[in-house]
Amino acid sequence: MPATPRPGMEITDALDSDLGWTLGVVFRAYVRTANALVSHLPGGPRGYQVLTAAVQELPGGQGALAQRLGVDKTVMTYLLDDLEQAGLVERRPDPADRRNKRIVATERGRATWTETQTRLEHAEEHVLAPLDPADRSVFRELLRKLAVRANALDPVHDTCRLVTELAPETAPVKPRRSPRR
Repeated sequence: MPATPRPGMEITDALDSDLGWTLGVVFRAYVRTANALVSHLPGGPRGYQVLTAAVQELPGGQGALAQRLGVDKTVMTYLLDDLEQAGLVERRPDPADRRNKRIVATERGRATWTETQTRLEHAEEHVLAPLDPADRSVFRELLRKLAVRANALDPVHDTCRLVTELAPETAPVKPRRSPRR
């Protein structure tokens, strides 16, 4: 619940202690930088997430990966097509279930991921610069715990739908009348 300004407390102080506002500001600062750093990848941030999963060789196939990342299966297919065409990932038959395709990073994909990861680490350090190294580590661990719990309570299955659900309602735009002559 947002803090109510006490007498003598400035509005900015109340905002500074509001969880939603502070999370939003930090998120926006990180996203702006991170999006610029992954824009060279097909699919931008989503492409980076898929490439990360491919580098880690996460178990499960294309469908499981789409569900884990909250990406529509059709969108995932096109995204993988683009990443494959760029030479960053390959679809390989899953030895446990040949109907399933594992997503694996190519050598070029691994090199691209490593380079991008290094740049993202620098961006994270820039955003977290006000914290000393020990506090950065604690902050990351606490944030990870919160994210894991939040996702367990309310899993993200479709990020597109999530954005629509979280977007504020906007009033319909009325068409302008042309001036009468």
